[in-house]
Amino acid sequence: MDNSLRGRTVVVTGGTRGVGAGIARAFTEAGAEVVVCARSAPEVPLPGAEFIPLDLRDLPAVHAFFAALPRLDVLVNNAGGTPYRLLTDATPERHARVVELNLVAPLTASLAAYHHLRRAHGSIVMIGSVSGTRPSPGSAAYGAAKAGLDNLARSMAVEWAPNIRVNTLVVGMVRTEQSHLHYGDEAGAAAVARTVPLGRLAEPADVGAAAVFLASPAAAYITGASLHVHGGGERPAFLDAATAHKGEAT
Repeated sequence: MDNSLRGRTVVVTGGTRGVGAGIARAFTEAGAEVVVCARSAPEVPLPGAEFIPLDLRDLPAVHAFFAALPRLDVLVNNAGGTPYRLLTDATPERHARVVELNLVAPLTASLAAYHHLRRAHGSIVMIGSVSGTRPSPGSAAYGAAKAGLDNLARSMAVEWAPNIRVNTLVVGMVRTEQSHLHYGDEAGAAAVARTVPLGRLAEPADVGAAAVFLASPAAAYITGASLHVHGGGERPAFLDAATAHKGEAT
């Protein structure tokens, strides 16, 4: 398959670290001209990518950012995230900000990019999460926003066809520079990795490769799809419970 995006312009929101940086690197390696935008500059420069500061919750700034681009072929709505926070441990305003960043901001960016992408017969890749497909205690607002993002992408794919393709990557657990905040030390990360059928956490490059595929000519007939990048998902808890029970019985 030819995944080359040589000569195409790609915007990756939140593309300065972690998964976003992996996505940006994958597009530069595919030959694209990459622009990453976030509130803060990357701590480690991204070779081949241009950084432009942008707060995605500032609507006038978002519209000005996209209006200034000479062209745009691919938009990757990657910016997002949340700290671990039980529902009763935060105010409704804090939860609303999580929804704003993870659902409203991708909608805002997509609308601002619409005319560029329509002219280019371009593509949007939403970066979703397995948190939007299952209960997410401790990140309920985030999970709800990611579930909404997947639905938004499928509706957008129908409304904007045939000029713009819109797909979602449903991403599982990824090893990044922030992994210790979620999984603890190396032993903790290794224990978590053993719960994944493929036996490891994803690398940002795994997500990047999938994003390049969905944006490339190789995926020309794919729109409104949700591609799971989660190593096979999570082993159902009932299987371990049943195995343990059999062991007790014997």
